[in-house]
Amino acid sequence: MTALLVGEDGLARCWWCGSDPLYVNYHDTEWGVPVHGDREMFERLSLEAFQSGLSWITILKRRETFRSAFANFDPHVVAGFGPADRERLMNDPGIIRNNAKVDATIHNAAIVATMMDTEPGALDDLIWSHAPKSNPRRVTRADIPAVTPESVALAKALKKRGFRFVGPTTAYAHMQAVGVVNDHVDGCHAR
Repeated sequence: MTALLVGEDGLARCWWCGSDPLYVNYHDTEWGVPVHGDREMFERLSLEAFQSGLSWITILKRRETFRSAFANFDPHVVAGFGPADRERLMNDPGIIRNNAKVDATIHNAAIVATMMDTEPGALDDLIWSHAPKSNPRRVTRADIPAVTPESVALAKALKKRGFRFVGPTTAYAHMQAVGVVNDHVDGCHAR
């Protein structure tokens, strides 16, 4: 199976974005583009946790609703969410209503808020410190791993800090999304 699709605009892209305009735009302008900032990392890490077991397009289509529901992923605000907020979230059909994922996001927000108060930039630094020494070229779909030694180490480091819902696969998807690794396949215009 080919790892590239050529869009109506003539550009070759990674196969996974298909032809959905929202997905194509995400692929072209966000996925694999370096991201920095603790709030930004918290948002992306939270969305990757919500994506676990689902397709990314499911989350992408709901991203603006997630942002609204979770106070634009401001860790200080989300860390203060109480029972009424949790109930509101669990009744919001515009997000993924999963108890463990909602609870993990609120829990993780408290960790990030503390990190931001005591060690500004620490979450960003922690994630980027797990960048691989080299980024191998990706030619086929099979060349793109779901887990790497670096994502295993990142998941362990996050869990050591107390984070929840951040296994090695979620950690790797996060690393791909925020540009810690470049997994655009050879021939993709975004590579």
